[in-house]
Amino acid sequence: LADRKIEACIPSKSNRKIQTPHDRLLYRKRHKIENMFGKLKDWRRIHTRYDRCAHTFMSAIAIAAIVIFWI
Repeated sequence: LADRKIEACIPSKSNRKIQTPHDRLLYRKRHKIENMFGKLKDWRRIHTRYDRCAHTFMSAIAIAAIVIFWI
């Protein structure tokens, strides 16, 4: 990551001798995004990708996201 000038957002393990710095705010945002993908994958239609067309697949994702948001 350092060679590519990418900032680490995952904290080091607590037992690591040299702790790497990380951005807590960025890690919280990353965690929310990962949770969102986890909830979307609960929908069988999305995680198995039943739809052949990209626009139909994106429509299914949009519908699932709306339902997840309202629940």
